[in-house]
Order: sequence, then structure tokens, then C-alpha cells
Amino acid sequence: MPLQGFCSFLCCRHGFTVLGRDYGEKEEEESFELRSKEDEATCNGRGPLDITLTQPGRTANGPSSRSEIPEEMRSLIIEKSKGAIEEDAETVVKGWLYREVRGGWIKMRRHWFVLTQDSLDFYTSNEKNAKRLGSLVLTSLCSVIWPDKQSYKETGNWSIMVYGRKHSYRLYTKHFNEAVHWACAIQKVIDSKAPVETPTQLLIRDIEENKFNPEAVGHIYKHNPILKHTQSPLYASLLPFPYASLEHTFHSAKGYTTLRDEAVKIFNSLQQLESAQDPVSLIQGVLQTCLDLRPLRDEVYCQLVKQTSGTPSPDTPAQLRYWQLLTCMSCTFLPSLSILKYLRFHLKRVQSQYPDTEMDNYATFISEAIGKTKGREYVPSWEEILVLMNRQEMFCTIHYPGRGSCKLPIRSHTTADEVVKKMKERLGLQLSRNIFALFEGNTYKERAVGGSTIVADILTRFENLAAKEPESEHQWKLCFKLYCFLDTDSVPKDSIEFTFLFEQDLQLLAALRLQSLNGDFSTHTPSPPLEELFPRHVIEARALALVKTAPAKPACCPSRFLTGALHAGLWNHTAVHKIKAEDDLRFRARLKEEGASMMASIVESWKTLQGRAREDVMSVYISVVKQWPGFGSTLYEIDFYISSTGSFSQRLWLGVAATSVSLYRQGDPEPLESIHYGQISSYGVSDSTTFKITAGDREFLFETSKLNEIAQLMTAYITSAHRTQRPSQRTGSENFALGSPVQELSSHPV
Repeated sequence: MPLQGFCSFLCCRHGFTVLGRDYGEKEEEESFELRSKEDEATCNGRGPLDITLTQPGRTANGPSSRSEIPEEMRSLIIEKSKGAIEEDAETVVKGWLYREVRGGWIKMRRHWFVLTQDSLDFYTSNEKNAKRLGSLVLTSLCSVIWPDKQSYKETGNWSIMVYGRKHSYRLYTKHFNEAVHWACAIQKVIDSKAPVETPTQLLIRDIEENKFNPEAVGHIYKHNPILKHTQSPLYASLLPFPYASLEHTFHSAKGYTTLRDEAVKIFNSLQQLESAQDPVSLIQGVLQTCLDLRPLRDEVYCQLVKQTSGTPSPDTPAQLRYWQLLTCMSCTFLPSLSILKYLRFHLKRVQSQYPDTEMDNYATFISEAIGKTKGREYVPSWEEILVLMNRQEMFCTIHYPGRGSCKLPIRSHTTADEVVKKMKERLGLQLSRNIFALFEGNTYKERAVGGSTIVADILTRFENLAAKEPESEHQWKLCFKLYCFLDTDSVPKDSIEFTFLFEQDLQLLAALRLQSLNGDFSTHTPSPPLEELFPRHVIEARALALVKTAPAKPACCPSRFLTGALHAGLWNHTAVHKIKAEDDLRFRARLKEEGASMMASIVESWKTLQGRAREDVMSVYISVVKQWPGFGSTLYEIDFYISSTGSFSQRLWLGVAATSVSLYRQGDPEPLESIHYGQISSYGVSDSTTFKITAGDREFLFETSKLNEIAQLMTAYITSAHRTQRPSQRTGSENFALGSPVQELSSHPV
């Protein structure tokens, strides 16, 4: 029986070939091994897999005899002998190509290339006994970069790049079709290779197969140190990655190299966590790398599982750093299905081995988190990481009309829709027919937040914006506001919802608003900036009109200037710049005067409201605003408008209301055009900046930067209208969710 087990072990070990890494005379050499799935057939009667990986050791005698063979001549699956290509080898493609040469004054050399089912070889000539100069063994991890125009413009040749484990070839040819033919042939050979697997992958599969056999699992962990915590550095990734570098992708601008190298760097960062005084920046850096390089997420999960298995001193602050990072990872990204199963098994195993410990608490928290985590657009903010490290909830400040605000507890997976639901419950708005939403904005900008948006991502974005402009007075914040005005008549005047209506209409009655916010006028009461009380563009338009109508001071040519074309031209050029500068100064001065005058008028009107109660002021405000036909509309600026009937205008307002879409000249109370939703047959994005509405045989095109907001709001109103109909009359547009981001909407049938 022992002999049979020993033979089985030798059989499984036979399926591997060592990755000989020669680091020089005194460098550490690594003994990690890879094999392909095809080699598993040689392992008959395999039990729990033993892969004894020796720890790196110092070599004093220099490279072994194996290093005498060129690195690329050693296949991960099949050992190739040195020498000329065999006569009976299957040749896929052969021909003359130029190879890029580095380090010499000759940039390219011409060689005879032969592509077989196992390698890409090049020779001195195309003769039968020609000397082979090099060979690149092709495995499933090799990759090919196709020819691009940039290389052709620089060199006059079409190039392809072939990446191997240790070397890479940049090959050139004069003809595009020939380059494509070689790239296709090489890629076809690569695709025909069985996937290369690492020892970690094989062991994960063995653990999955024996997860109900604790004794077998314990045997696997005991005899395979690759699965357990180590203080030694890692010289190769735990999972297989393509050999290609990232220099041809947009990630190269961020300084990334190859995925294999980045995996080794991340493991080094993990080990630094044990002694780091401030681990937040390290954790955020690891998370950012995983966000940028998606294939590394499984690798980092495997590294963290490794470093939290078989720890020599569990529950120490140094060892718990790995658990803290694993917590942040589980609240940010999910691994692939196979690694997720491995992670769940690891968490259950830790809970059974270390009950009632900090490791048990972290494992429980992570198990709950991975069941709720959604994809994140940003890595957690500094505040969120600190909260996750302590397994706590994060608090988010939500503002609402009337200068009110409240703090809500959220988690990393909380969406905007969930926050809206909590706010409606807290403010007693569950029975309201109007639709509410979260808005993000500052003094000058505001936009609705999609319902499926992760609130923690918004807070991270706010943190990044604050870091770029630390002294800015216009910080971003989250507001809970009305999104769709479906019922404006039956809202009680003494309700919080009436405050919402009051706050969200046009700020044309600034004095009433001041009385509502601050009460009676007082010299000791600070007034908000004019931009918060009155539309800035109206003041700018007035100032510009006054500057244009004011008589300009004539500019006279000095008498000392001589007449003549040259002198006249010089004088005209100088005069134009001088006139523009003077106009700009006059405009700024007039704008300042108009702003001060408008603010003084608002304050004077405010004084006349002395003694008026807040509810009365709000009621007057709403009654005045309701006189406008577009009351309840959300206005969007559009730069360009044209209809199929020939109408054409620029700089308009598009008002989206509960029953119709209307066009207004800026400042005019009456609409130019009003389109009821019942008349609209379809709407959507025509291109990146154009919105199209089709109503019967008429088409309307709008050029605007608010494509997403307009489409989402129209769909929300139409969906609400259909909900009031019988279920059989509802259309597919009812499935709309505010959270669906819109890059380029297809036309929505109505």
C-alpha cells in the first residue's frame, strides 16, 4: 500500500516541469511549477494532490546545468531539444520576416521563420540544415498583438508582437496581409493549446473535491506550503496570466507592467501591511490596482486566503491586517465563481478552527458582505476603509429642503434607491404620489443620482473632488428632493412635502425665500450668496445688454503716427485688443453693479415681509409660481433645436413635466411648442449629443449635454402614467428603473 501511494505521488509529480528562473550567482531561485490539463491523464488513481514546493534558497555555485539551455527552449508542457527543427515536424507557416534587435546599431535583422504546432523558430536561412537561432515555445499563456497603423507610420513596416514566458518577438513585414496571416496563424496555435494551470489552481480543485472530507483537506494543507502563510517573498503569481505586457493598453499611462509582475508587487504590499503604521493608503492602493486590472482580483483573493491560512500567531494586530484588507476586498469586488467557492470554504474552515475570535468575527462579516456586494465604480474612500477595518457602518449626511439634514447609516452595498426609501420613511412621505430621488450637487451644479448607484461610490467621488480643490467653498453634497411632480394640488401646506415644492421651483421670488429661510430681516442675519437666490445668467444678460447699449469711447489715432498702410494696420491691431480689454472691464464692472443692485432690491422686498409666518410665505410663493403654465416642469438648457416642419432655434429651455414636454425661450412664460406624452410615439438618443422625439409624423431634434437626465425623467413620468392604467394597458416602458445609466439610449416606444 505505501508503495502504491508513492508511485501515485511520482506519477502526479511527473506532470510538472520546473520553471527554472536564473537570477545570477547569488540570487534566489524559485521552484514553482506549472502543468497543463493534458498531463493529468498520466496520473492514474490520484488521491488528494501533494505538491511539495520547496522554499527559495541561496545558491552559491551559480546557475545549474539546466540553465545552459536557453529559457525559451523549455516548454511548460513539453521539453524541446536544442538543434534544428525536425524534418517531420508539422509546419503551419514559414517565410521571411524581420525581427527587431535591441542593443545594437542594427534595428532589424532578416530571418527565416517557421511556425509549428509547438513553437515559433527562426533560422539563418531557409536551407534544410540551417542553424536555428532561437525558439519561442507557444503555450496557452502566449499572446499576439496585431499590426497597427502607428507602427507602420513610424517604420514603414507592419509589425506583430509575440509574447512568450521569457522573451518576446517584434516581427516586421512590408505587407499588411502577410502580417495578418502570421498573427492569425500564431493565435490559432495558441488557442489550440490546453490551458496551463498553476499548483494553486490544482490544489483549489482538490480541496473542492474533498471539502466534505476534513482529513483529506488537512492532508492537502499540511503537505503543500503554497497554501499557507509565509514570510518569504513571492516570485511568481499564484494564478496563470498571459505573458503580454500592458504597454499597448490604456493602463500603461498608470505605470503598470505585466500582470505577472503586478501580482508579485501586490504580494509584497500585503506583507508590508503587517508592519505599516498607517495601512489605509496601502489598502487603497491594492484596491485601486484591482479596479484597474480586473484579472488581478482572483489573484489577490488567493494571496489573502493564503496569508490567512495556517498563521503562526492568529489574532495579532499584524495578522489581522490581512483580514482587514480581505474585508475591504469583499465589499468592493467579487472573485470568479471558482475562487468564490474557495473563499467561502476558507471562511467556514476558519470559523470552525478559531471560534469566538477576531478572525471568526471577520470571517462572519465577510461571508455576509459577499452575498450583497455589487460592482463598484470607485475604490472605497478613506473614511469607508477605516469603517470597514472595524466592521462598522458608515454614516452619510443627506440634505433636504428647508436647510434640513440627517445622517443615515449605510453599507458598502447601499444603493440610492435604498436611501430614498429610508428618507421617505423618516420624513413620513410613504403615501406621497410624487416621486423622490437623490441629487448630487454643489452651488452651481446638480444632477439626479441613478437608483442603482452605490452611495459609497458617490462619497468616494466627493472625497476625490475635495482633494483636488481643498479650499473650494462649493463642496459637493447629497440632497433628497422631488424628482417627478405628479401631485401638486393636494399637498397639505403644513407638511414637509409642501416645503419640497417650495424649495424646488424657480428661485424668482428671492425675497419670499429669504423670509422662509431666515425669518424677519435683521442686520445680524447673514444672507446667502446671490447665486442661491436669483438666476445668475439673468444678471449676466442684463449686464451684457447694458454694456452693448452704452456708447463706446472713441479711440483716436495719435497724431504722431505717420499715415500709411503699415502704420494703419499696426494701429488697428492694437486698437482692437484695447477695445476688447475695455469691454471686458466694463462688463465685469457692470455685472458687479447689477449683482449689488439686485441683492439690494431683494433685501428691500424682504424687509416688507416683516412678521409674515413661514407657512404663509411659502403658500404665497407657490401660488405665484403656479400661475406659470410650466409649473412642475424640470428645465434643461438645449443649445440647438430643429423640427421636421422647418422650425429652428438656439438656446432654449426644454421643460419636462408630468403630462408633456415643452419648449420655452429663456425668460418667456409661454411655451413655443408643447408635446403631450400621448402624442409621442418614440424618444431616445440620436447620437452622443442629440436627443430625438417622434410625435406622429413630426420629429424634434435637440442638442444638449443632459441626454441621460432627460431620457430618465421622461421615462419616469411615462411609467408613472402607465401605472394608473389597467395592468393590461401597461407597456414595456414600465420596467424602467432610475438607476439604469444611459450612455446611448435606443428609441423608447411609448
